[in-house]
Amino acid sequence: MLEQIQLFVSPGRVVREANMDFSRILFEVRGGIARIILNRPDRTNALDQLMLEEINAAMDLAEADDAIRAVIVQGAGHAFSSGFDLKAQMDARPSGVQAWRPLLRKDFDTVMRFWHCPKPTLAVVRGPCLAGACELALACDMTIASDDAFFGEPELKFGASIVVMLLPWIVGPKLAREIILLGMDRIPAQRAAEIGMINRVIASDALEGEAERMAHHLAAIDPELLKHTKRAINQSLEAQGLLPALERALDIALTIEGEGSPDKAAFFDIARSEGLRAAIKWRDARFPENMS
Repeated sequence: MLEQIQLFVSPGRVVREANMDFSRILFEVRGGIARIILNRPDRTNALDQLMLEEINAAMDLAEADDAIRAVIVQGAGHAFSSGFDLKAQMDARPSGVQAWRPLLRKDFDTVMRFWHCPKPTLAVVRGPCLAGACELALACDMTIASDDAFFGEPELKFGASIVVMLLPWIVGPKLAREIILLGMDRIPAQRAAEIGMINRVIASDALEGEAERMAHHLAAIDPELLKHTKRAINQSLEAQGLLPALERALDIALTIEGEGSPDKAAFFDIARSEGLRAAIKWRDARFPENMS
């Protein structure tokens, strides 16, 4: 996909980007730090299939470049991401296990790139960080968020599945059940920090500076030492069965999406006839109050 790379210098930064190939993300390299910026602010940086391909291509570049010591992922504008793109899914109308298998596989593998990346990964979150985007932030080594950020896993409220079941491994089964089964989608950043979903909450105007400080601290450490130490930390969970458990959860997600839920069918029927906002309003009206 990315056959030609342009390198140019602008004041204070060196940026590498694919020549006319990235349309969903920005990819920047400055001072040994790569930034992957989810760049669909008009769609709350929703993750469609093309964006997932571009994230993977950017991760290939970051992992292959020895000068890059750390990877930041963030959203353009005032949001991290609303998650996997419902409108794209509504338009494509996948049906059955065979149609869903490659879609969910790409969703899963893209999120897990940040877990497996040999270089440290840092999610920098403003605004909404929901569903698949929340899972991506969980897969990063560290996550920092502005004080106006919020997190959640709303999938069950409209009949969808959890693609990357990392949350129980991060916060424990009791809290994961509460968040996932209630479809909580307004978990404030401070609460997310208290339960271990994220590392720290930063004032909005200081978030970029803190991200730079942390990334450059990581960049100053021997990269081989970081790579092997990250691997050791990951293996402390993988030895308990994390990777096969995630694959089994993906199989369950495939069964759910392949068979289809009546709740999801109703949600998309309303979305197609009245628009996505109306469908979300219908979804939320089904529940007595917002659980956050």
